[in-house]
Parts: sequence; C-alpha cells; structure tokens
Amino acid sequence: MDKKTMLLLEKGEVLPIMEAFYTIQGEGFHKGSASYFIRTGGCDVGCHWCDVKESWDENSHTIISVEEIVKKSAGFSDCVVVTGGEPLMWDMNPLTKALKKLGKKTHIETSGAYPITGVWDWVCLSPKKAKLPIKDIYDYACELKIIIYNNHDFIFAEEQAEKVNKNAILYLQPEWSKREKMIPLMVDFVKKNPKWKISLQTHKYLDIP
Repeated sequence: MDKKTMLLLEKGEVLPIMEAFYTIQGEGFHKGSASYFIRTGGCDVGCHWCDVKESWDENSHTIISVEEIVKKSAGFSDCVVVTGGEPLMWDMNPLTKALKKLGKKTHIETSGAYPITGVWDWVCLSPKKAKLPIKDIYDYACELKIIIYNNHDFIFAEEQAEKVNKNAILYLQPEWSKREKMIPLMVDFVKKNPKWKISLQTHKYLDIP
C-alpha cells in the first residue's frame, strides 16, 4: 500500500470493503427491515466461531473511496448498516457524514473494542471475550447483543449487562452451529431473567445474505 493510500485510510476517506449488499436485517431490534449493508475489512478480535473470517485481513480487500461507497448505497433503503470485520478499526466520521447528507439512517454493529467514531442512529454492541469493549462505548449502545456459544456465555452476558447504559435493549443470540443445543437453555434463561430477549439470525432461516 502506498503512502498516499495509507494516509487516506487513516483519515477514513477510503476504507477496505469486503462487500456491500441490499437485504433484510436478520438480527436484533431492526430484524425484518430492508437494509443496505456495508461490510468493512479488518478485524483483530478473533472469534473462533466467526462466520465471516474472510473479513479479518484488511489487506485482502479492495480499498474504496467513501464517495464511491456512499454513491453505491443511493437508491436503496434509507437504513445503512455498517458491519465487519470490526468497522471501528477505521475512522467512520467521513462515511457517516456522507451517508447523512443522503438522508440515510446510520447503524453500526461493533465489538466495541475500539473508540467510537462517526454519527450513528443505532449502535449494536456485541462484546467478545477475546477483546473486551472499551469503557466509553457502553454509553452509546442502543442494543447489547451477546452471542451464546456455551454455558459460560450466560455469565458473560450478565457481566456485560451491568456495564451497559440503562436504555440498551438486551439480546441473547445463539451461535449458529450451536443453536439446537443452546436455544432451549436460552429460553429457560430468559424466562427466569425477562430483562433479556432472544435474537435469532432470521436471515439464515430465510436463506438470504
């Protein structure tokens, strides 16, 4: 990567993009809503069960200008979801500023491991044990989504719920490969702890991106 591109990347004026696509949001509070997804490349959180490991290496993805990224989102739903990878590895201010000029609603899905940048209408915080969220990001969370892979994740969920702001909606979501085992446990847990809700990856049941 040349120095000019590196400088633009540091400023958030260009971003490594794995893919962008128009689909239905399958998870969390906005499930069922038409949404345009922008998936950035680069992630160092390293979840062993991650279903988009191909996003991890930022060097394997095309560097695209914010202008082009935003231009491609025009004509679709007014909801744009920025996900990854870990999007907060990059400065999101130029992207969200440009999206806002188009009248878009900006949503982000993040592990919270990096400081928040950008202007967001909705922040889905999905903490990971391998690299915990920084302290300040808990205040921004509109929803807290904990992936349930094993029994200890219920303990982790309660620990994270104590840190998040009082207005955040609390979700438990089964890791896809463990869903048959974990969903009955999640149902029992939520019945005993009704502050939590269950989120399912409905896009996978619908067989859409």
